[in-house]
This record gives sequence, structure tokens and C-alpha cells, in this order.
Amino acid sequence: MTKAVYKLRPSDYWRIGEHESWFADMAANGLFLKKMGFHFAKFVKGEPMEMRYRIEVNSGDEITSEQKQMYAESGWEYVTSYNLFHVFSSPADLEAPELHTDPAEQAFTIETLDTKLTFSTIITIAGMLLLIGVQASVWFLDDTPTLVLIEGSAVFQVIFALFLFYSTYLSLQAAISIRKLRRNLIEGKPIDHHAPWRKRFQTQNIIGILLTIGMGLIAIIPIFQLAKIDTKTLPESSPDLPFIRLADLENNPDFIREEPVFFNDNVDRGNQYSFNWSPLAPLQYETAEHGFIPGEIQKYGEEYSSSLDTKVYQLRFPSLAEPVISDLIQSRSFQTEREDFIETSHPELDLLITYDKNKTKMVFAHKGNAVMFASYYGHANIETIIENTVEKIKFISE
Repeated sequence: MTKAVYKLRPSDYWRIGEHESWFADMAANGLFLKKMGFHFAKFVKGEPMEMRYRIEVNSGDEITSEQKQMYAESGWEYVTSYNLFHVFSSPADLEAPELHTDPAEQAFTIETLDTKLTFSTIITIAGMLLLIGVQASVWFLDDTPTLVLIEGSAVFQVIFALFLFYSTYLSLQAAISIRKLRRNLIEGKPIDHHAPWRKRFQTQNIIGILLTIGMGLIAIIPIFQLAKIDTKTLPESSPDLPFIRLADLENNPDFIREEPVFFNDNVDRGNQYSFNWSPLAPLQYETAEHGFIPGEIQKYGEEYSSSLDTKVYQLRFPSLAEPVISDLIQSRSFQTEREDFIETSHPELDLLITYDKNKTKMVFAHKGNAVMFASYYGHANIETIIENTVEKIKFISE
């Protein structure tokens, strides 16, 4: 049984002369081309032999049996096809005449390919620009790009965009190369059937392998995120969880939760916490709590109630902390004035910014690689929120 050998095929399929040279050098080493797949070329082992290979570009998707027969009569056997390229081979000692003796005439055979590649490149560039527009709106619509980066699937989007940029580059390069080849043929310059291929092909193979591995790895990111994301009802107390609690701020034995609001997932939406994961923030929490003190009446005759929303991030890189806090402030500044956020110093924190106006109080804290944010509505003072934040941020800061 003839043994098959698979070689990673170059992605720059349009380099006709280099492919012809590659096939011939493989035959000289006893590997004869049988098929060109999407990623690999199939060769079969045999006795080393000097072979000539020529690639014919056909305006149709398939080459006809009549064309194969005509070339066979001239000493060229059909081997395989890929895209619009059709490969023929002939033993070197047979000295079969060239498929094309007039370069200007051969230029007409690649006119259709030139048109197709140009059209494909235009579509690819348009798609890339559309993607850039969509991603820019996601990243900058709320002017919080760092939060988008660490909370969502932005890392995947960035790497996928780079992959599309590379694909667009290859498409543009193909169109330009074929246009240049056609112009050279019209000028009477024939294809170099012995064009050097080794260095370029090796580089292309390395890039192809890295891209394949990279895309495989980043494909895991959204799957891993889905496995990590969850939302649960907040327990009555959470001494081991790294976020502050509404009951600790109220510090009143009569304080109780609001009546639970459940949906189909059996989670109290008024008192819940969610956890998330991303490559840049492997530990993330978000909480929402609501409660009241029975019998305590406010000056407008309403029963006293309070609420607390928090966000907690353990970051992969501490340098992201300040941009994250800046974006958190930006996300809240639509209902407040930016100058109302005051930076203050604290001996146990790297950064502390507070907001204290009416009954709304916010704390933004950073220590090491940890960021904590708390937005509170109620009677507790800002110092109490800071004290609880300092205590909890120690759980995750490094």
C-alpha cells in the first residue's frame, strides 16, 4: 500500500511559481502530490524522481475532461485542483512542451481570477470596516472601554478582529499579487517555475500554526466564561465573601430584607449576587441588596428603606485598577457631576474616591490588584462604607 504523507500547505495559494517549484522539490525527495486540501497537501511516497509541475488557472470551477485529455496528449497528466487552480505533472526527462508558450496569451487565463479576487477583497474590507464600527460602538458608546475589556468577551473580540485583519491582509495581498502577475504576463514576462519557496512557506506555516492554536485557545474563553457565570440569592450573612453587606452598614437589629422577588431561576432578584470570570479579571462579583427597618418613618411619611449595589474585581494586572475605577465613575456620572467624586487618602488603600450627596453615597477603592465599588442609598455615613470596604478588600488584594 502506498504511504500517504500530509504537509501543511501554504495559505498564499496564489503564488503559482512557488507552488510549482514546491511540488517539484517534493517529488525529487520521493513525495508526489495527490491532493490539495483546505489546510494540508496530500503526497504519496515513491522513488525520487525529477518532475515538472504546472498550474493552470481555469475560469470555471472545474476543468473539463476534454482539457485533461488534450494536456495528456502533450505529456501533462492531471493531478488535482484547488480553488481555480489545476495542477498537472510531467516527468522532466519527457521534456513535454509548456502548457503556455505565449505569456500574453496566458494572461487572459487569469483574468477571471483577477476579477474574483478583487471583488472578494472589496467584500472582505467592507466586512472588516463594519466589524470595526460594531466593536467601536460596543467599546466606546458608554466611554468605558476598560470595563468592557475585563467584564465581557472583548478579549475574544480583539483577537478575532486581529484574525480578520490578517485574513483581510491575505486577501488584499492575493488580489495585488495576481494583478501584478497578470500585468507581467501581458508584458511578456513568463512565470518563474523554479521560484524559491522554502523561506516564505516555512514562515507561512509557522504563522498558520500559531493562528490555528491561538483561535483554538480563544474559542475556549466564552465557553469557560459561561461555565463560570452564575447568579444566586444572597445569604443572610457572608463573612467569607469579598463584598460588603447592607446589614453591616445599617447596623440595626431591626433591619430586614425586602420581600423576595423570584423568577423562574429561583433567585431573589432584590437580593442577589453574581460571579463572573475573564482572562483579565479572574474573580468578579456583583451584588444588589434591598431592605428596610419596620416602623422607622422618614420625614415624608414613608417607611425607611435602603439599598446597596457593589462590584468587586480581582485583576490579573494591578495597572488596570485605576482605569477600571475611572470607567466605574464614568458609568455613574450620567446622573451626577464628575467633580462630586472626591479623591481622598487612606493608609490601607492605594486609591480611594468617594461620592456623598443627599442619601446617595459611593466608594471606589483600589488595593494591589483588587478594585471594589459600592453604591449605597440610605442613612449610613460614608465612613462606615469605607471601613467595611477596607475590611473586605483584604480578602482578594495581593
